[in-house]
Amino acid sequence: MRIEPVFLFDLDGTLVDSVYQHVLAWKEALDAEGIDLSVWRIHRKIGMSGGLFINQLLRETGIDISVERLGRLRTTHAAAYQQHGAGVRPLPGARELLNWLSDAGIRWAIATSGRMETAAVNLAALGVDSARNPVVTRDQVKYAKPDPDLFLAAAARLERPIETAVVVGDSIWDMLAATRCRALGVGLLSGGYGSDELRQAGAIRVYEDPADLLIHIDEVGGRR
Repeated sequence: MRIEPVFLFDLDGTLVDSVYQHVLAWKEALDAEGIDLSVWRIHRKIGMSGGLFINQLLRETGIDISVERLGRLRTTHAAAYQQHGAGVRPLPGARELLNWLSDAGIRWAIATSGRMETAAVNLAALGVDSARNPVVTRDQVKYAKPDPDLFLAAAARLERPIETAVVVGDSIWDMLAATRCRALGVGLLSGGYGSDELRQAGAIRVYEDPADLLIHIDEVGGRR
C-alpha cells in the first residue's frame, strides 16, 4: 500500500519573494538601535528564529543587548516589514504548486519561523487563509528553525508521521531542521542560498523555485 507524502513548506523565500524585505526590515531595526551590521550578514540569518538571530548577532558584534533592547528590535523589525510588505509577491509557481497538491489530494501545511504579525502579510500575498489551511508560526512552538519543532507541529496538524513529510525550504536552517526530525528536505534556490549549501545541510533535491519543483514533483513523491 503506497503511503502518500505530506508537504511542509517554509514561507519566506520558499513560497513568497520576501527575503530581502526581511533583510531591509532588520537593517532598519538594527540601525535604529545604532547597531552596525552588513546587509549580507543579515541575509545569512534569514530563516532562523529571531532569538537565534540575536544570539548570532551578539557573537559577531560583541554588543550587550538587554531584554528591553531585544523587544525594541523585534517590534521595529515587525513595523518595518509591514511597510515593505506591499512589495511581497508569490514566487513563480507557488500558487499553482499548492493548488496542484490540493487537487491531487496530497495534504500540505506551512511552517514558518516568522510570527503571525509578519507571516500574515505573506499569507495574504499568497492567498492562503490560515483559518482553512494549516499554518504553524513561531508563536505556536517553543523553538524555531534550525530546531524541528515547527515541522513536527505542522505534521501533527495534518495527523501524519513526520517520516512521511517532504520539507520544502530555501535556507540551510530548513534543511537542518528537516534532517533533525527525519523528514526529507527539498531545497529551493529562490531564497539566495546556493545548491551546494542546501545539499550539505541535508537537501535530497534542489530546484530553482516552486514552478521548477512542480515540474519535477514526481521526483519527490508527488504523482502527476
